[in-house]
Amino acid sequence: MKKIFNYYIGIDVSKLTLDVTVLYESAHEVKTDYYRIENSEKSMAQSVKKNLCRHAPAQMLFCMENTGIYSLPVAYYMSENSLTYWQVASVEIKRSKGIARGKTDKIDSKDIAFYAYTHLHKFRSSVMPARSIQQLRLLFTEREKTLKALALFGTTSENKDFVSKDVFRVVASTNRSIIRQLKQTLKLIEKKMLAIIASDEKLSRQYKLITSIPGIGMQTAIYIIIATKGFDTFENWRQLACYAGVAPFPYQSGTSIKGRNRVHHLADKKLKSLLNLCAIVAIRYDKELKCYFERKVKEGKNKMPVINNIKCKLISRVFAVINRNTPFVNTFKFAS
Repeated sequence: MKKIFNYYIGIDVSKLTLDVTVLYESAHEVKTDYYRIENSEKSMAQSVKKNLCRHAPAQMLFCMENTGIYSLPVAYYMSENSLTYWQVASVEIKRSKGIARGKTDKIDSKDIAFYAYTHLHKFRSSVMPARSIQQLRLLFTEREKTLKALALFGTTSENKDFVSKDVFRVVASTNRSIIRQLKQTLKLIEKKMLAIIASDEKLSRQYKLITSIPGIGMQTAIYIIIATKGFDTFENWRQLACYAGVAPFPYQSGTSIKGRNRVHHLADKKLKSLLNLCAIVAIRYDKELKCYFERKVKEGKNKMPVINNIKCKLISRVFAVINRNTPFVNTFKFAS
């Protein structure tokens, strides 16, 4: 049974300000109030005290787009004060509006409030991830930046074969020093990530269970923990497969359009790329998945859909070991 609220507060989040629209019913008529405040926990507390203090917290539903770090002050305040809030993907709200002309922050906040009011059947209360998950996310982002910097500075060596030694010598020592520092930074980041996981009993257990699966390494295991917020976000492996963009969907209409099943472009591209690497490694070192891959290819199946199926199998294995709370067991070796 869905929860009924009396006040729906839509918040359009930007770097410096919050545009807030309060939607409520009065005399069988939907009315709205609007105001703008600074994007900070202090301003949010003052706004709630001034404009919403007369209402019981259980009657209010705060709704906002997931804008990354800009929405963190609001989320922190909501969590600390036990207020119900709902973070929704911006594309979900945008597509729910239908045909729209013009755009302002005030209009966006009103649209968010109406989304919460009209899509209550989709409501799922949001929660702040644990501090260790937040730290892992930031460190993982820094690791990605460091890897990109390494790849960028690594291209300097291409000049060695095309310019004279005297010319290349000007930049060679500097480039080697930068690359050496970046590699040290990369090792330090990975060391910190493992230390955070080791200090948290739940994350440590989940990390060991996930890495027991052939093909899944350290970075993929950490990113899965981050994406699932310690497996508190997704109820089953099918939801995560959809989020990762590896779940196939049918494309058919009437009798004339009969397209092949294919994955959707809306996905966590980083998780998808990591799973692709895991699938390739698993085909090489996991006999069960290797036999599955070779059998499907011999049947005439295209390699890419087969690899996508292996990605789904890996995700299902992840949820299996987490739900069982036991490491992965390769039963294929017992097959006759």
